[in-house]
Amino acid sequence: MIIVAGRLYVDPETRAEYLASCVRAIEDARVTHGCIDFTLSADPIEPDRINVFEQWESEATLHAFRGSGPSDEQAGQILRADVAQYEVAG
Repeated sequence: MIIVAGRLYVDPETRAEYLASCVRAIEDARVTHGCIDFTLSADPIEPDRINVFEQWESEATLHAFRGSGPSDEQAGQILRADVAQYEVAG
């Protein structure tokens, strides 16, 4: 199993807009073969932080979904990111 977890930082004034632009990707991920869970959420304390959590059956299913990653527009809104991928055994 693969877990992707961490945080993204965006302009606090555009965080809601950023998350709204991610809804389709979240919906698509959740119905993708191999996706166990996928969410991006506003942090309740830090106004510029978005929490990331993804759970996948395998690295292959993660990469099949992810493709080239976020759109250029979304990537341009990310000011800082601290996201890591973990392989969970057993």
